[in-house]
Amino acid sequence: MGPTGFGDSPYQCFSALAGNPLLIDLEGLSRSVLTVPDFSRDRVDFERVIPWKMAALETAAAEFRKGASVAQRRPFEEFNEENAGWLDDFALFMALKGRDPARVWSQWDEDIRVRDPRALKSWRAQLDEPVSTHKFLQYAFFSQWKELRSYCRDRGVRIMGDLPIYVAHDSVDVWVNPQYFQLDNKGNPTAVAGVPPDYFSATGQLWGNPLYAWEALVRDDYGWWVSRFRAVLNLVDVVRLDHFRGFEAYWEIPAGAPTAEGGRWVKGPGGEFFQTVQRSLGELPLVAENLGVITPEVEALRARFGFPGMSILQFAFGTDPQAPGFRPHNYARDTVAYTGTHDCDTTVGWWTSGGHGESTRSAEDIRAERDYARRYLNTDGSRIHWDFIRALLASVADTVLIPLQDVLGLGSEARMNLPATLSGNWRWRFRSEMPTAETAGRLRSLTELYERGGNR
Repeated sequence: MGPTGFGDSPYQCFSALAGNPLLIDLEGLSRSVLTVPDFSRDRVDFERVIPWKMAALETAAAEFRKGASVAQRRPFEEFNEENAGWLDDFALFMALKGRDPARVWSQWDEDIRVRDPRALKSWRAQLDEPVSTHKFLQYAFFSQWKELRSYCRDRGVRIMGDLPIYVAHDSVDVWVNPQYFQLDNKGNPTAVAGVPPDYFSATGQLWGNPLYAWEALVRDDYGWWVSRFRAVLNLVDVVRLDHFRGFEAYWEIPAGAPTAEGGRWVKGPGGEFFQTVQRSLGELPLVAENLGVITPEVEALRARFGFPGMSILQFAFGTDPQAPGFRPHNYARDTVAYTGTHDCDTTVGWWTSGGHGESTRSAEDIRAERDYARRYLNTDGSRIHWDFIRALLASVADTVLIPLQDVLGLGSEARMNLPATLSGNWRWRFRSEMPTAETAGRLRSLTELYERGGNR
């Protein structure tokens, strides 16, 4: 839910702690009459949405500054005081970014790049209005989220969030805490994150996020990470911990490398990390994203702390080394099973796609994969998404998660993200008229048949 930056990706946010202003509901926030442009109903047109939405939000912030009563300002001021530890730096960072959005912070003038106290004071004074605007937007975001979460709790709905292992280089997190990242003396990464060649890409995935200087984090007793966990657990009930295997060992790629192929495995912080976080926060309601190159050491770390792992049914029928464990008859009970994730094609798209240019699979691999799936699921594939859903609901996995695109039976046009690509992702939009009565009835019937409806 963070404020997205490069590529509109939630894994490249300007802050690990702030909320995304684009998610704020304008209704009731502004007194101005809003004329909404004719945006696409099926795809998020970020290039048009962002300037329009931000202008509307800035108008709402200006109205608040000029017209808010003392009683209306009090909760805003309390929010600022309670969150000053991250909010002051975030608001200044975003105000500075607003002056020249294309420049990353490591390209700023040296005095503000290295956070000279005199420069910080000067810029806070010069940018007082935009700083105030960004604080107001965070206040609006978290106020609305608090209402939404309360609404869900009253109805027995739990919210599952996502905690990316890495943060963006062009973020307030790295600007404020350069000592925790592998950077040169100009603030640029010396090594970046990614994964070796895999199912999604024959050349690996070059994410580009700066890697952690784990020695510095250890010296500070992982305080920065404890703050991240505390923040996300204040927003959601369960957390999917992204790229869990990176805490055991991570793929280190030299900065400037054209692909992820030339990286190497480096040992991560391991069990000491989770022990330290749990001493501060207690038992962690985490789901470990244990996908990719998973070793016995990674699984031992997960088992040691009792974190459920993930299983992806789309990966169950091919040559993935984890494929046997992704087949429902092999599930452990402490499994969170998915038809597919945001990185996968939709199930219908996966079934009908040729796979060309998308992964390391050959045409022969794909034919064998589909033949196996037909036999395993006893299907002709005409309603493959329901075959997948039924197989997971019937399994012993404690938790099943089904992307909405799969419930609706949509094809590749509704895919959310294609790993190893830099643009065109995170754009699919749901419309309220999409689910039919038949769709809702079928999902309810299967949920009840396999006793996954809870007590409500």
